[in-house]
Amino acid sequence: MIEINEDLCKGCVLCVAFCPKSVLKMSDRLTKRGVHPPEVVNERDCTLCGDCMLYCQDFAIVVEEEEKIVKESLNRSSLYAGGYRLR
Repeated sequence: MIEINEDLCKGCVLCVAFCPKSVLKMSDRLTKRGVHPPEVVNERDCTLCGDCMLYCQDFAIVVEEEEKIVKESLNRSSLYAGGYRLR
């Protein structure tokens, strides 16, 4: 699963350039910041390599496996902050 935070994206195109499977492309529409954000065009081809996330200088992209997301949502009762359990 690829999540793009368009509020952080500055439209630098690095994520598109470094994707080995051409999963991302730049959108034709503009964000609030006036930039063309990347968009996912074929998520099935994504290998979860994380290159787009790694090269994003603005931390606007997160790549996670679907299974990990499901496990985290089921385990919401065990939240930790700074090594301490929150209750």
